[in-house]
Amino acid sequence: MLYYLFHYLDTQFDIAGAGVFQYISFRTAAAIILSLIISLLMGKRLINWLHKKQVEDEIRELGLEGQAQKKGTPTMGGIIILAAILVPTLLFARLENIYIILMIVTTVWLGLIGFLDDYIKVFKKDKQGLAGRFKILGQVGLGLIVGSTLYFNDTVRLRSYISVAEAEKLAGSAIHAPDYHFHPKEGEVGRFISSSGDTLFYLDQKSLSTTIPFIKHNEFDYARITAAFGDTDGKLNWLLYVLVVTFIITAVSNGANITDGIDGLAAGTSGIIGVTLGIFAYLSGNVLFSSYLNIMYIPNLGELVIFSGAFAGACIGFLWYNSFPAQIFMGDTGSLALGGIIATLAIMVRKELLIPVLCGIFLVENLSVMIQVFYFKYTKRKYGEGRRIFLMSPLHHHYQKKGYHEAKIVSRFWITGIFLAILTVITLKLR
Repeated sequence: MLYYLFHYLDTQFDIAGAGVFQYISFRTAAAIILSLIISLLMGKRLINWLHKKQVEDEIRELGLEGQAQKKGTPTMGGIIILAAILVPTLLFARLENIYIILMIVTTVWLGLIGFLDDYIKVFKKDKQGLAGRFKILGQVGLGLIVGSTLYFNDTVRLRSYISVAEAEKLAGSAIHAPDYHFHPKEGEVGRFISSSGDTLFYLDQKSLSTTIPFIKHNEFDYARITAAFGDTDGKLNWLLYVLVVTFIITAVSNGANITDGIDGLAAGTSGIIGVTLGIFAYLSGNVLFSSYLNIMYIPNLGELVIFSGAFAGACIGFLWYNSFPAQIFMGDTGSLALGGIIATLAIMVRKELLIPVLCGIFLVENLSVMIQVFYFKYTKRKYGEGRRIFLMSPLHHHYQKKGYHEAKIVSRFWITGIFLAILTVITLKLR
C-alpha cells in the first residue's frame, strides 16, 4: 500500500525521496525491518495474553529429557509469524502482482488450517486436532488454486531468447537499432542490451519449464512428460502441472510440520530457506543478473523478494521467543504455513526440483518417520513384534534419546541447513 502512496507522491508532487519506494532492494529492507519489529513487539504481548487465556500446548509424554519443563508453554505462536509476514507484504509489495497475490493466499489459507487444528487441540481439548484428511484436503485445495493460477494466468511467463532471424520473422519486418523493451505482450518481440553489451531478442510466453540442478542445459519442460505419453496437443499439461504443484505443497508443508518438534528448529531452518529463495527470486526477476548467470528470467518475479524478506524476518524475529528455552510454540498455525510458503515460493522461482537439497532437513525428518513406520510394520508382520531403526522419530527425537541437548541438535541442524542452502545457491554456476 505504501508503494502506491509514495508512487503517487513522487509522480504527482515530485516529493524528494518518495521515488526510493520504486526500488525492490529498499522495500525488501523495509519489509525485513518491519517484520522483525512486529515479531518482537507482538510476541511478548501475545505470550502474556495466551498465558492469561491458558492457551497451552498439550505435551505428550515421550520420555525425553527436559520435556516436563515445557508444560505450560503457550502455543499458536504462528500468529506472530503470519502477522509479521502479511503486514510488511501488504505495505511494501505491489499488490496487483500475481505472485504476491498467490503468496498472500497461501499464507492465509494454510495459516487458517493450522489455526483450526490448534484451536481444536487447545480449546476443544482434543489432542488429535483437525482430522488428517481435512488437512490433506486443505493442502490439495491450495495446490489446485496455485497450480491452476500459475498455469492459466496470462502474466505468468518465462523469457526465451531468439535469433535475429527469428525475431525478424515474428516481427514481420527488419529490426533496426537496438532499444530497451522489457515487457512485450504475448508473441511480441522484445530486445534489450545485455551486461556484455550484446543485443538480445526475446519472447515472453507461457511455459512449463523448470530448473534441473547440476545440468548444463538445465531447463526441463513438464510438457515433455505428457508428450511422451502421446499427448502432443498438450491437453493434459494442466492436469500434470497441478498434480505436481499439489504434491510439492503437501509434502513440504507436512515436512515443516514434522520438523517443528524442538525449540527453534522449524523457525530457524525455514528462515535459512527463505533467504535462499529470496536470492533466487532476485536473480531470476532481474533481467541483467539472469542474463549474466545464464538462468531463466521470469518477468514480474522480483516482487517476491519483498515477500521473502518479510518471511525470513518473521522467522528470525520469532526465534527471539522460540529459541531454547521456548517461551512460545508456533503450533500448526505456523508450521503448516511455513512449509506451504516455502513450497509455493520454490515453484514460482522454478526451483522446485531443488527442494530435496534446499529443504533437506524437512526431507530427512519426513523420511525418518516413514522409514520408522514401514520398518516397524514390516518386522511386526515378519517376526511378530515391531522393531525400530531409530530410537524415536522424527530424527531430532532420535538424537534427544541419544543424550544430545536439544540446543545442540538445533544448532547442528541449522549448520546443515546453511550448508544445503549454499549448495543450492552454487547450482547457479555449478553445472
